[in-house]
Amino acid sequence: MSFARRTCLMILALTPVAAGLAACSTTTKPASKPFREAAVQPYRLDSGDRLRITVFEQPGLSNTYAVDQAGYIAFPLIGQVAARGETLPALEGAIAARLKQGYLRDPDVTIEMDRYRPVFVMGEVGRPGQYSYVPGMTAQNAIAIAGGFTPRGNQKDVDVTRRINGRVFTGRTEITSPVLAGDTIHVRERLF
Repeated sequence: MSFARRTCLMILALTPVAAGLAACSTTTKPASKPFREAAVQPYRLDSGDRLRITVFEQPGLSNTYAVDQAGYIAFPLIGQVAARGETLPALEGAIAARLKQGYLRDPDVTIEMDRYRPVFVMGEVGRPGQYSYVPGMTAQNAIAIAGGFTPRGNQKDVDVTRRINGRVFTGRTEITSPVLAGDTIHVRERLF
């Protein structure tokens, strides 16, 4: 058999292996600019956040309120208040403005985070699941809380899914990258 024929047969034999390896690769792209910038922007509220709202000298209004699935909080006297996508100062202003419309003369509203929405860790980790978010958390911190990497886990980078302005983005980031409340971190299986 000629050298050219043997080479041609070898290439044909390896083609399914190459196709199989290509199928194993993911289509996740590196994190986009808006994805990376979201980590340095002011915190935006969303479903699952719980807030401590204090109205000065109004103990009947001061309480803990949760942002519901639709993105609202149910506040006494004024009803539903849109919270999704708002910063804490913006929500303070919105509640104060609505209370000023016939309920209180000069309301002084203060909002603090009581509990952030959780992060989700999936894939090649010891205990995949939902975990409490802490400001300043990195993907590596979240993975450690989820039992660390399995022996097959890719320890170089992870895929993070994040909601930004109502749209869902997935990007590949280093494990030292910051994560946000509500992010889903996926640890892929390494090939070798």
